[in-house]
Amino acid sequence: MTITATLEMRFKPDLLDEAKAVLVRVLAETRAFEGNLGVDVLVDLEDAGHWVANEIWESVEHDDAYRAFRAGEGRITDLGPLLAAAPVLTRWAPIDGV
Repeated sequence: MTITATLEMRFKPDLLDEAKAVLVRVLAETRAFEGNLGVDVLVDLEDAGHWVANEIWESVEHDDAYRAFRAGEGRITDLGPLLAAAPVLTRWAPIDGV
């Protein structure tokens, strides 16, 4: 079963160009990770520093493997200083019949 993972991020307003550069690099790895079916990044029309990464995964297991990678050898160290608040990860599953 495919799942969707959303990562809500709030960046410091004066560091948006740096945030974009980091995400371009990081999301190239994410898109190449086994089980990733795609990633889009959306920006809040009312708040340019409020972004959401919308990731589609083949399964919970693929997403779990990716999160383990990011917690270990694939840790992203240069994103934290750009954030205005801690990111929020939510994982979603489709509702059958809706």
